[in-house]
Amino acid sequence: MKHIINASPLLKDYDLRDDFPVVIRVRNFNEVTAKDFSEKMAKAHNTGQPVVPVIIDSYGGQVHSLLSMISDIQNSVLPVATIVQGKAMSCGAILMSFGNKGMRYMDPHATVMIHDISTGAWGKVEEIKADAKECERLQKKVYYMMAANCGKSKTYFLKMIHDKGHADWYLDADECLEHGLATSIGMPKFNVDINVDIKFE
Repeated sequence: MKHIINASPLLKDYDLRDDFPVVIRVRNFNEVTAKDFSEKMAKAHNTGQPVVPVIIDSYGGQVHSLLSMISDIQNSVLPVATIVQGKAMSCGAILMSFGNKGMRYMDPHATVMIHDISTGAWGKVEEIKADAKECERLQKKVYYMMAANCGKSKTYFLKMIHDKGHADWYLDADECLEHGLATSIGMPKFNVDINVDIKFE
């Protein structure tokens, strides 16, 4: 027997199976959450689900953890839908842009924030200089990728950050749509096919 459930990815659990479909929630970017992200991406590929919903509600975090999550998305056989609920700031905004074409959703009340990468470097002068140089390299790397995802020129977002005086740049849903970050405003619904075997004794 096959049941079709029109279910929002915001639902945390399903009564029939608590591991299907896999819905990934991103609130922080650190080594622990990057590992959890990778494990859930792998699990999603074994459920038979047609898409991996990634719900972002985050203030940001570590860039290297973001890059680990990006690698998982880029290596995914399944399409990935990114969904912003509440906020996608810093690393969260960049991750949002890695949803598949036409599958970047944003709640109408959510906020995105883009800014310069920061470092908590301390130590000798040359060490601080090296950290600053690495920050600049990483900033170019992630914002070049973001621009490509959004169909913009390579330096589009870096130029926007510069034009904003390198202050935090906040965007609402309409502005994210305008800049190509979001492709749809509103929370999506996904049809989930669940095969249920019933035995009669």
